[in-house]
Amino acid sequence: MAYWLLKTEPGSYGWDELIREHETEWTGVRNHAAAAHLRAMAVGDRALIYHSGAQKAAVGIASVVRSARPEDVAPWVSVKIAADAPLARPVTLAAMKADPALRGMAMLRQARLSVSPVSGDEWAAIIAKA
Repeated sequence: MAYWLLKTEPGSYGWDELIREHETEWTGVRNHAAAAHLRAMAVGDRALIYHSGAQKAAVGIASVVRSARPEDVAPWVSVKIAADAPLARPVTLAAMKADPALRGMAMLRQARLSVSPVSGDEWAAIIAKA
């Protein structure tokens, strides 16, 4: 199992919508590196849902329920995710940046990527903060 971080703007599509719908097609990723991460996702992988914009915090956990498939616009792909559970407490960007265990986290090194990998140790550190 691998771990990921999926960024979303809560005004467009946020955790609350995912909870209401339970599953969604994660579409609209238009960056080659982020799309490569979508292609690497497998059924059963876990993902942190991260609200960008004003909140800047990881707020929930989802699972990949269908691996990548082509979108209508080549070369882009999407995956299907399902809501698992909200984090007991959101883990803010400031808290992530302050944690030495997260120093090498891809999201902190490449802040503009909307999809990024999370190591097992990074996942555990974020879950412990929540």
